[in-house]
Amino acid sequence: MAKLAAKTYGDALFEAALEENKLDRIAENVSVLIAVLAQNDELAKLMSHPKISREEKQQVIVSILEGKVEDEVTGFVRLIVEKGRYAELSEILNYFSERVKDYNRIGTAYVTTACELSDGQKAQVEKRLLETTDYEKVEVHYAVDKALIGGMVIRMKDRVVDSSIQTKLYELTKELTKIQLAM
Repeated sequence: MAKLAAKTYGDALFEAALEENKLDRIAENVSVLIAVLAQNDELAKLMSHPKISREEKQQVIVSILEGKVEDEVTGFVRLIVEKGRYAELSEILNYFSERVKDYNRIGTAYVTTACELSDGQKAQVEKRLLETTDYEKVEVHYAVDKALIGGMVIRMKDRVVDSSIQTKLYELTKELTKIQLAM
């Protein structure tokens, strides 16, 4: 249900931003808002408190955002609070951000390797990702997991390319257990 809400509200904000020709400004506002929400636990507690009315929560949001972000963003967050969906706000905003990246043909990849990659290796990975996708630009997030032993795992949206030694050893072990020795 939360994913449906994120898609529904995220798409609505995206379409409104496009229609108003403010996609870049609203996307910037949303990025800042995502960061602020992630760092402010007190606001989350306040917004989820059952004894505070939705109207009071809306007033809090308006007082925090008004004049600092586009009016459309303030109104959008106010609507989310009015509909009782504040708990899903981060997911909605993240969905919107991903939609903007897709629109601008920017991909996001998560690359995990067994050891730190050099700048040259990172450039090669990014070049290869651009060659094998329809994206014009790619944002790559690197992580190290020594358990992979070697190779790498690349995740982009719902696609995973796993060329790690760990996975190859696992697959080899599975195949070896299927072999029955004939005596």
